[in-house]
Amino acid sequence: MALVPYEENPLPAFSKLHNSSAQFRFANQELRLAQDWKRLGVAAVVWDAAVVMCMYLELGAVELKGKKVVELGAGTGLVGIVAALLGAHVTITDREPALEFLSANVAANLPPPAGDLVVVSELTWGQGLERFPEGGFDVVLGADIVYLEDTFPSLLQTLEHLCSDSTVVLLACKIRYERDARFLSMLRRSFAVEQVHYDKDRDIRLYEASRLPRRRDL
Repeated sequence: MALVPYEENPLPAFSKLHNSSAQFRFANQELRLAQDWKRLGVAAVVWDAAVVMCMYLELGAVELKGKKVVELGAGTGLVGIVAALLGAHVTITDREPALEFLSANVAANLPPPAGDLVVVSELTWGQGLERFPEGGFDVVLGADIVYLEDTFPSLLQTLEHLCSDSTVVLLACKIRYERDARFLSMLRRSFAVEQVHYDKDRDIRLYEASRLPRRRDL
């Protein structure tokens, strides 16, 4: 997630974002995620897309046990934490300024041995991708990471690097603006994309994507 501090918002719908923590129960575990809106903005609160993603993962529609999983723009780390509780080997990523906060949430909610399945790593989309194995992940997860149009090309570049032909990409999105839909059009140039779930109450859509066969030069 981008690190964008916001001023205090008086609207009741946003009040939960200013709480110092958020509590959930996933994978038969009580989870308490620290939040810090004032310091880190959108990167340090739990958004509905992450909650819907975790609910979907609990259904078992995507096999996670023993799989190599990477979460992009992890923010508070909720999605990656739940993936680890469901048996995945998870690399949880975000930009460098969020890593201390993210690591603290992971440590607080994933004591050993579950925590041994998780690595927290810096990843700015489109940069330093050689540090991550090309096509080296079985599953790529992203919750509410499609909202800044300037990041779309680098996000797509990152997905193309991380994914093999068998990788499953799962994106939880709130389509707020026309530009958000444009990212899906960009994604469809190199991925087969299908909406697999819609949470009407939260207006969150889950998309599953997989690499299209790559052209071979004649």
